[in-house]
Amino acid sequence: MKESPEIPESIPPKKNIVRRLYDWTLSWAETRYGTPALGTLSFCESSFFPVPPDVLQIALSAGKPLRSFWYATVSLVGSVLGALFGYLIGYVFWEQIPGVQDFFFTYVFSEEIFKRVGELYDENAFLVVFTAAFTPIPYKVCTIAAGFWHISLVTLIVASIVGRGARFYAVAAVMYFLGPVAKIWIDRYFNLLTILFTIAVIIGLAAMKFFVG
Repeated sequence: MKESPEIPESIPPKKNIVRRLYDWTLSWAETRYGTPALGTLSFCESSFFPVPPDVLQIALSAGKPLRSFWYATVSLVGSVLGALFGYLIGYVFWEQIPGVQDFFFTYVFSEEIFKRVGELYDENAFLVVFTAAFTPIPYKVCTIAAGFWHISLVTLIVASIVGRGARFYAVAAVMYFLGPVAKIWIDRYFNLLTILFTIAVIIGLAAMKFFVG
């Protein structure tokens, strides 16, 4: 009698797009291009890419904890340069190139959030940029809006350095002392962390008016 094929006890669920991007980002840590990839990711995340550079920074630091603060510096430089690119998009391309607004409002952030950031810039531009740079609030919407509403470039740069520097060097400190343990914990609880991250973004956006007002 022919035996029936063995059926696996469980079929792993299909990964969502966020997890696939997360895994793709992490894959760079296993190559010799990890550090350049970190700088590029940090640059892109400041204007359009959805995965934060912290992901790759953590993976690289887990492999070489003693270089954690170097990776934080790479993240910081790439992120601030990316902020300048985001500023350029808002300042020059936003109204000059057809389709730019539609792309960002469809795939990157909502029109309502973009307009809200513009209103907040009238109250305290430095605090808005710093808050977005340091917290899960989408940083890219603030960099592009900064260019569109012509806030001071000095304000954008200084607030970005302070906010992003505090964030990336805090990650570096954790990885320097905890190393691979932190990465294992993040991988194990990724789905929960994704939910918490989304909630943090929503709370952060709602709290922007409170902190600035």
